[in-house]
Amino acid sequence: MERGSRLDNLRFSVRMKRPSVCTFIDLFAGIGGTRLGFEAAGGTCTFSSEYDRYAAHTYAVNHGEVPAGDITQLRLDDIPEHDVLVAGFPCQPFSIAGVSKLGALGRPDGFKHPDQGHLFFSTRDVLAYRRPRAFLLENVKHLRNHDRGRTYRTIRETLSSLKYHVDDRVIDARTVVPQHRERIYIVGFRCSDDFARFNFPDMEDRNPALTNILDPKVDSKYTLSDHLWKYLQEYAEKHRARGNGFGFGLPDLNGVSRTLSARYYKDGSEILIRQKAGLNPRRLTPRECLRLMGFPESFKIPVSDTRAYQQFGNSVVVPVVEAIARKMVEAMGIKPPDAPGNYLRRWMPTGESELDLPTSSRNRVHAQAR
Repeated sequence: MERGSRLDNLRFSVRMKRPSVCTFIDLFAGIGGTRLGFEAAGGTCTFSSEYDRYAAHTYAVNHGEVPAGDITQLRLDDIPEHDVLVAGFPCQPFSIAGVSKLGALGRPDGFKHPDQGHLFFSTRDVLAYRRPRAFLLENVKHLRNHDRGRTYRTIRETLSSLKYHVDDRVIDARTVVPQHRERIYIVGFRCSDDFARFNFPDMEDRNPALTNILDPKVDSKYTLSDHLWKYLQEYAEKHRARGNGFGFGLPDLNGVSRTLSARYYKDGSEILIRQKAGLNPRRLTPRECLRLMGFPESFKIPVSDTRAYQQFGNSVVVPVVEAIARKMVEAMGIKPPDAPGNYLRRWMPTGESELDLPTSSRNRVHAQAR
């Protein structure tokens, strides 16, 4: 795909042509959620890297470039100079679920994980070589507590040893998307003046409701089979009797859901949607999952449902990244472009904000956008 033509058939509000305020590179890029957030803040991506070929395909279809592959196999001088480094190094070795699974399999977690544990240090190597003005790292909340805090202490000490001023915050995306999703965001600046001007954004509570991301009509293939629904209920009851909290999630549609995970493709149990009487609950569709992550409606899904669920569960909430990116740009003394309003605006085909519509009109707008 030609780089110059990538905007021709995409209608992202975050991809409007506007002057670049800074350059950034996108490491462990996934499907490009972090890229969307930084582009919304006026940044221009000059390099991307993603190991997984299916995620890289989704990235290429939506961003018009194929990311470089395994970062451990790249030469540092292949990576261009840039103002900001952004990276979401793999979280599985540090997450509660990942640590539990690895422990059950008798495999090491954290930095000792043979495939993914060392990838933070690849990020360190790029920072040390290119010395960008700032960086943003994203990971699971549990990173702070992994190995009794030693893992995170090593990360902070490593970043500080590179002469960066570092701050972090755990942000729950539930104020901007109808999903309880806590992630740690680690920000660093090389210049002390930039760091002094930086403050994490106070995320305004927009009271998002799960019902507002749902399609009015959904293919029956997303409805749970009788067998699976029976199994999930029995599994939940078994753990309830033991005093455990394990089980399926059937959220209030006027509230928020549990965290969408990469395992959602297995049974969808963490977020199930009630249906009319006589029907079992259903999974979210891939498109609904994208909305749950704050992606624009025009984002293309070129992979199977199974791959899509894995990719979306591993991604970032775009409006949270955008809010942090704007604060970082401001801290560097640069005025970011005007914000497009609330994140729901980017789903609208006309630029009209869904929050400005009566509830009865919202599903109709979604149908028109498709």
